[in-house]
Amino acid sequence: MSGKALVTGAAGFIGSHLCERLVSDGWSVTGIDSFTDYYDPQRKRMHISGLAGSKSFSLVEEDLNSCDLAAHLEGVSCVFHLAAQAGVRRSWGAEFSHYIDSNILATQKLLEAMKDTGIPLVYSSSSSVYGDTRDLPMREDHVTSPVSPYGATKLSAEHLCELYRVNFGQRYVALRYFTVYGPRQRPDMAFSRFIKAALGGGEIEVYGDGKQTRDFTFVFDALEANVLASRYEGDWNIFNVGGGSRSSVLDVIEIIRRETGGDPPVRFMEKARGDVLDTWADTTKAAGELGFSPTTGLEEGLRREIEWYRDHS
Repeated sequence: MSGKALVTGAAGFIGSHLCERLVSDGWSVTGIDSFTDYYDPQRKRMHISGLAGSKSFSLVEEDLNSCDLAAHLEGVSCVFHLAAQAGVRRSWGAEFSHYIDSNILATQKLLEAMKDTGIPLVYSSSSSVYGDTRDLPMREDHVTSPVSPYGATKLSAEHLCELYRVNFGQRYVALRYFTVYGPRQRPDMAFSRFIKAALGGGEIEVYGDGKQTRDFTFVFDALEANVLASRYEGDWNIFNVGGGSRSSVLDVIEIIRRETGGDPPVRFMEKARGDVLDTWADTTKAAGELGFSPTTGLEEGLRREIEWYRDHS
């Protein structure tokens, strides 16, 4: 499938890669991004700079909550909704209002604009919706019980998608990402911080004892899931997007040390509120219904992220 796509959060970590992938696949892409200051907006501009001269890409610098979405939806054959306020640890307290605006209100506004268009939606959700379950691996039919405000907003947006499907026939696919990493990863995420410390002689800060595990997903595998989801012919579905690389934080640090040649000291800090002990994606459903199969293992993916960091730091 190709055609005209609308990508929200187009200059972000995953969004910028997705825009490039879609253009490469023959899509005409309109990207929307408000360039918030959650991290340096210039870094986001760098992410999207490779598409600046493309006739198949146009960038709209607007906020979803205030822009004329109906105008941007004209002729669109699929919407990829990645725009969100990210980060589990920063979603508490006064910061929560930003998560409501960016993750819930913006999604509702987008759905309201799409409800009578017949355009399908691919929504970027998160494994944070599952919470701190011991029932592993996590399957899409498990009880969802977020333990962070961020996770609660991502689940609320999933519920909004379902409400608009039931009441207006809005087709959608929700992709629950499990710890996406790779080139352009946000600077506040663990791998970015660890690599920076290893290459720059700093200290690695680990929340908790480092024995917690995550299912790590290379960014290009997440892109493939989006492309496959755009071809989904059903009315709705929810799919886990994992990388098949479940490892502990301590294991990750050892790989980074080996690949960088650095030996940064590790300082263990108090477990952060909202962090879960383990994640592990059951991707059987995505494999069966989308044809999704991750192809990049953790060591190769980390090597590529380290190479990117060296070239852009």
